[in-house]
Amino acid sequence: MNSTDTGSGRRTRVVLVDDHRMFRSGVKAELDSTIEVVGEAPDVEAAVKVIKEARPDVVLLDVHLPGGTGKGGADVAQGCAGTTTEAGEPVRFLALSVSDAAEDVIAVIRSGARGYVTKTISPTDLISAIHRVAEGDAVFSPRLAGFVLDAFGAAAGEIAEVDEELDRLSAREREVMRLIARGYQYKEVAKELFISIKTVETHVSSVLRKLQLSSRHELTSWAMSRRLL
Repeated sequence: MNSTDTGSGRRTRVVLVDDHRMFRSGVKAELDSTIEVVGEAPDVEAAVKVIKEARPDVVLLDVHLPGGTGKGGADVAQGCAGTTTEAGEPVRFLALSVSDAAEDVIAVIRSGARGYVTKTISPTDLISAIHRVAEGDAVFSPRLAGFVLDAFGAAAGEIAEVDEELDRLSAREREVMRLIARGYQYKEVAKELFISIKTVETHVSSVLRKLQLSSRHELTSWAMSRRLL
């Protein structure tokens, strides 16, 4: 499946939920022809209604919204639990917010969102994030991914059992993998592990090759799915 459709050649169908009409207009203007906006809503109640009627692939969701119980985007995600697309897939939620506060991120993810990006994201990266969430990936900006993984790992109270894929990595590669997946930059990993940046680059290349991944975004999703961080 490529990054420009949902597997059938059609456009990714999106509902925009934000209480600022001008912001919704701005987002629509930045989206390309691979995305079709099928609905908009400014508050919790209107959002739940339009999502259930439009049954989009992805809901682009602000976390602070009027209405509901005061939980904003979390109320919307909870209110639409079980809603499916026309193809029978679950409607997926991508939070898009000015806030990068831990409590906001954790609340909306616990309510079922598949990702969280801030409003500083570039149009190109936003389009990519929408398609990836539609395909079932978890998408977070690198800095936010770290404390999401920390929070859910602590809640689970355990680290996933080492599987066959993880066995391919050396102890040092596992250390580098965890830090990169948490959003650390190469120089930060080097400082943390007392190794050179060049060594970090070598380890990252080896990790991606052994796990058959192509980017740090895929590595974050891989690590999250196994609760390794």
